Amino acid sequence: MVNPSWEIVIGLETHAQLSTVSKMFSGSSTAFGAAPNTQASAVDIALPGVLPVANRGAVERAIRFGLAVNGGSSDNINRRSVFARKNYFYPDLPKGYQISQLDLPIVKGGGVTILSPTRGEITVKLTRAHLEEDAGKSLHEDFQGMSGIDLNRAGTPLLEIVSEPDMRSAGEAVAYAKALHGLVTWIGICDGNMQEGSFRCDANVSVRRPGGPLGTRREIKNLNSFRFLQQAIEYEARWQIETIEDGGTVKQATVLFDPDTGETRSMRSKEDAHDYRYFPDPDLLPLVVSDAWIDEIKSTMPALPEMVRNKFIEFGLSRAQAEHHVSSIETAKFALSTFTETPPKEIPDLSNWISGILSAKLNADGLNFSQSKVSPEQLRFLSGKVADGTLSGNMAREVIDAVWVGEGEPDAIIEKRGLKQLSDSGEIEKIVDQVLAANAKSVEEFRAGKDKAFNALVGQVMKASKGKANPAQVNEILKRKLSQL
Repeated sequence: MVNPSWEIVIGLETHAQLSTVSKMFSGSSTAFGAAPNTQASAVDIALPGVLPVANRGAVERAIRFGLAVNGGSSDNINRRSVFARKNYFYPDLPKGYQISQLDLPIVKGGGVTILSPTRGEITVKLTRAHLEEDAGKSLHEDFQGMSGIDLNRAGTPLLEIVSEPDMRSAGEAVAYAKALHGLVTWIGICDGNMQEGSFRCDANVSVRRPGGPLGTRREIKNLNSFRFLQQAIEYEARWQIETIEDGGTVKQATVLFDPDTGETRSMRSKEDAHDYRYFPDPDLLPLVVSDAWIDEIKSTMPALPEMVRNKFIEFGLSRAQAEHHVSSIETAKFALSTFTETPPKEIPDLSNWISGILSAKLNADGLNFSQSKVSPEQLRFLSGKVADGTLSGNMAREVIDAVWVGEGEPDAIIEKRGLKQLSDSGEIEKIVDQVLAANAKSVEEFRAGKDKAFNALVGQVMKASKGKANPAQVNEILKRKLSQL
């Protein structure tokens, strides 16, 4: 919990690895997991005499993103953008510079709408999104006293997405990062695999008195999980507040987050743009994007999450339920298919099954909703059986479990296991009478005002009926019988 007399100001720089099969400026493969230094071409390491050529697929994906964060409008896509050289030394940057964009990026502006934990719905504005190439990777684990360099990743296409400092808590930063992660995977420009580094965030964090001028920011590099993002920001904010209150000064710096200690530690003083000596790359012409190309890309765009979320809300679901169903395009397609032609009163239960039991099973098996072993049609069938009283909710879940492991179709499983719910009021009354006669103590406790005793009696009726009695009827009949004693 951050001291309320201080305000946190957060902006994120997010690197999304674009889902092309070749690199940003060469034909080398971007496949993950190859043996070290087997996918680094002469272009990737800038050997004399080579020339980079921009990857058309990467540019197309950047345009898709620009359309997605501007409500489908192309006003924020620069028709002319420029590649620049960002000069700095790093052991895994063989060129001595990185090809990136600065003053004229391919995307400027736009925004991502999130649900803040404390401020309701807000829009985090974007400064820009620019194309660039990744560096290689330094390897420390397998070497004693030295590091190895793997250049396979050098030249991999990235879209760096820079937000305005519009977030005011770690919770908002995580909500934004999740929304952005969902969006880039939704529109098919990034696989979103955080473990492989396909989606990673740098957090710029500063603190100030509410309404005061912006404080000095420190940048936390390479956060590759939402949990680490939250922990790092919370620790960094507390550290900055404590430093200032103790009479110290926060100096602009780049820091790393250590998950083992839960702390940030300084890496180097923070550079500004002029430190990198940016200048236009002399080997690359300006990137020119035509209106016709943008229109062609727009025609292939899926419905955006916000539009689909509103559709779920029209189905009668809460904003929180709708948010879950647009967490990925696979989830949204599955849910839409399930809810279509379903009676409105059945949709809330179906929604709970999708976000509950099905999500748990998919996560346990490492699958997404396009790979679900229970189909939308089977869910609708079970929902109808619950609605007409044939099955209880627990019985329906038992059938889902059985379908998941391949026991067959729901109707056959219901028949085989004898799962039809008991809804005959006369039969239920007989069971209730038997339970009341056998549980005199619970009856007396209920009459003495102990509500738990009623629940205990309900449990005994359900046990006696082997879980088949209609719970609503059990409650109604039990209350009536007890009132007559």
